[in-house]
Order: sequence, then structure tokens, then C-alpha cells
Amino acid sequence: MNIKISESLKHFNYLQSELDAVYHEASLKLGMSDSSMIILYTLCNEGGSCLLNDICILTCLSKQTINSAIRKLEAEDILYLKASDGKRKLVCLTEKGKQLSEKTVAKIIDIENRIFDSWSSEAKQQYFGAIQNYVAAFKEELKNL
Repeated sequence: MNIKISESLKHFNYLQSELDAVYHEASLKLGMSDSSMIILYTLCNEGGSCLLNDICILTCLSKQTINSAIRKLEAEDILYLKASDGKRKLVCLTEKGKQLSEKTVAKIIDIENRIFDSWSSEAKQQYFGAIQNYVAAFKEELKNL
């Protein structure tokens, strides 16, 4: 096997893994599965409701994973589905889901906000700029794949 992985890429992959592990630990501490947490987080980020297809796009989770987690959350009266236009379904938080989100997702968002608030404007611009540049370059490279 002749695959060259630069030290920069190794470091990047390590940091991504570390970030995933931190969010996994947060989900466990809050008594939730990763998929349930990311679905509730997405719903909160979108104002309490979101099209099912948009959850798939925004989370990059498989449809099977999302549907399994949604069925479980629906059975627990955390969220419900309602028809949108055509065949599309809107996923909405119930009152119980909003309360659960306040006890779970809101804590994660508070942590994230505190971290970003502790950074200087320049540090945030540099961080977000680097990520935007990476994403743009990756998309450009994918055109040649």
C-alpha cells in the first residue's frame, strides 16, 4: 500500500476524531445517543422544526439512522412528524422535546457559545476562514475526482 498521508493531514484527522469523541462523551453524559442528540441539536438550530430531508442533509447521517432515531424519539413523545408540502415531512419538537432540549442540547450550545465568546474576533475569523478555505478547496478538488 502506497498511500502518503502528510503530518498535517494526520493532525487534522486526529483533531476531527477528538472533536467527535468530545461530542460523543457529551451525549453519553446527558443520557442520549449520538444520533438523538444531533437530531435534537439540528431541530433546535432550525428553530424547533425542520424537514426530515433537511435533517439528512445537515447531519450527514444515513436515512436509516435518522429514521430509527426519529421513531424512538417519536415513541418517547419528544418529537412528531407532520405532513409538509407533497410527500415531505416536517419534524417538530413536542413540549416534552423542548423541555428535554433545554436540559441537553442547550447545555452543549452554552458550552460552544462560551468557547467562541472567549476567542478574539481575529481568532474566530482565522478559524472560520481556514475551515471555509478547506471546504472550498475540497469541493474544487472533488470536481477532478
